[in-house]
Amino acid sequence: MSIKWEGVMPAVTTQFTANDELDLELFKVNIKAQLEAGVHGIVLGGTLGEASTLTDEERRILTRETVAFVNGKVPVLMNIAEQTTKAAIHLARTAEEDGAKGLMMLPPMRYKASDAEVVEYFKAVAKSTSLPIMIYNNPVDYKIEVTLDMFAELLKTCPNIQAVKESTRDTTNITRIKNRFGNRLAIMTGVDTLALESLILGADGWVAGLVDAFPAETVAIYELQKAGRIKEAIAIYRWFMPLLELDINPKLVQYIKLASAYTKIGSEYVRAPRLMLKGEERKTIIKIIEDGLKTRPTLPAYKNLNN
Repeated sequence: MSIKWEGVMPAVTTQFTANDELDLELFKVNIKAQLEAGVHGIVLGGTLGEASTLTDEERRILTRETVAFVNGKVPVLMNIAEQTTKAAIHLARTAEEDGAKGLMMLPPMRYKASDAEVVEYFKAVAKSTSLPIMIYNNPVDYKIEVTLDMFAELLKTCPNIQAVKESTRDTTNITRIKNRFGNRLAIMTGVDTLALESLILGADGWVAGLVDAFPAETVAIYELQKAGRIKEAIAIYRWFMPLLELDINPKLVQYIKLASAYTKIGSEYVRAPRLMLKGEERKTIIKIIEDGLKTRPTLPAYKNLNN
């Protein structure tokens, strides 16, 4: 089984009702907007999906509902962010049973595992599933770095480890990965504020955050740069940057959900212990969103540039 590791793959939010239940109707409004914008995959259960607050059954419901809704148009991936190898293997198996076409995987959570422990963790999960895997490398937020030597060890024995979500914040890493592994390891940039730079340097795609509120603008940047229309991509990117910076704050979930409420493809309901924004912080974020909406660019026709 394989995935085309390219294009824009939104790390989608999980929509909740005011009563803290899954809001599948609004969730599908957002997925529909993503598909209409031309995204290339859907990533469930990431940080923006509030994975740590979801029950196993809710994750299974989200996977099945998304797989049915997208109906083969794009691959659906489930994120694995677990504390134990046993739990990670279980989630990989249920995701495959429920129709997911790939996995995104963080290193073990909570415990700061050694390099050898992280490698063995990834190997165990990879060998338990036929699904292709993207390793999420985010040492800034999750305190464990998957080094190039660790990737070299994994790629020797795990053919289904195929991609990295590159979130080290060091764009030089894109060149290092390409120099060492060529096309064996696809690169999906994972930091919104470094996305265009990363794509120009050779990243194959973008696991995006603000796409949850602005899908068309996100896909337009990707398609324009791929077609060599860099100046047009830069112009949109410059407009987008104050909004993209919402993605690199500890409250990115609240900020991006509020933005999606303003663009009418989501709500700002979050699951406790997260709380909705209040007071001056809320006013500050609303101003950023409203300023962006006032100057929202007219996009060029971007959907068939690279067909």
